[in-house]
This record gives sequence, C-alpha cells and structure tokens, in this order.
Amino acid sequence: MKRSKMMEFGVGLFMLAGILGLVFLGLRVSGLGSGVASDTFTLQADFANIGGLKPRSRVTMAGVQIGQVTAVELEKEWFDARVTMELDAELEGELSRDTTAAILTSGLLGEQYVGLTVGGDPETLKDGDTIHDTQQALVLEELIQQFVSNMVND
Repeated sequence: MKRSKMMEFGVGLFMLAGILGLVFLGLRVSGLGSGVASDTFTLQADFANIGGLKPRSRVTMAGVQIGQVTAVELEKEWFDARVTMELDAELEGELSRDTTAAILTSGLLGEQYVGLTVGGDPETLKDGDTIHDTQQALVLEELIQQFVSNMVND
C-alpha cells in the first residue's frame, strides 16, 4: 500500500513538472515571458504601415532579441503608426542616428517583429529618440491585390 502511494506521488510530481515546463515554453514562444533586461531605454519609430505588429513583439538586431515593443499608437500629425520600443540599456549610446527599423515576419504563423540595422553615423540615439529611417510591413493582402490588378490590366 505504501509503495502504491509513493508511486502515485511520484507520477503526480512528474506530471506537475511537465505542465510547468509546457507553460514556460508557451510563454517563451508567445513572447509573453520577460525576454527584456530590467535596465532599458526607450526608442520610437514611425511606420506607414505596421501590419500585425503588437505590443510585446520582439525587437531584434542581427537575429538577437534586444528588446520588445511596448506600445503602438497612431501619430496625429502625419497619421503614421508610432511604435515605442524598450531596448537593453547596454545599447544606449551605441546605436547610430541613421539606424534603420523594419517590420519583419518570421515563422510559419507570420509573427511580426521589429528588426534594427545599425548605420555608420558617429552620432548616437539616446533615450526617447525617434528612428526616422523605417521600412513598413510587407502585407500579403496588398501584394495579392497588386498581382491580381496587374493580371487584369495585362
């Protein structure tokens, strides 16, 4: 009888560890986990079209996650989408003023994220600065519409 209870306890403990592991992996894959360092600085970028970019999306450089999107809002002067990003504080003063930001797509599910590419300007971006050189999201529906429109016109 004792052996049976110990076996049940062991199986229950193993199942609990498995469930916690799945929850952890789910959070990491979905981007809901804390993938950003505690010390951060903020940058903004204005895009003509952000596609499906959402808060908590990744911000990467050379394929390495360096931050996350914290807010997406409509900029009232030019009616562009303003994306606010929190980046690792170690990069403050390291990114040149001509850094470019592009909205990229990864994976089969089409997760969108911001990719940064550093330029060569000796002046650097500081906390609260705006990246001016941006590339909007590639929206599949717009590409299909252009393709169909070109086929009809030919």
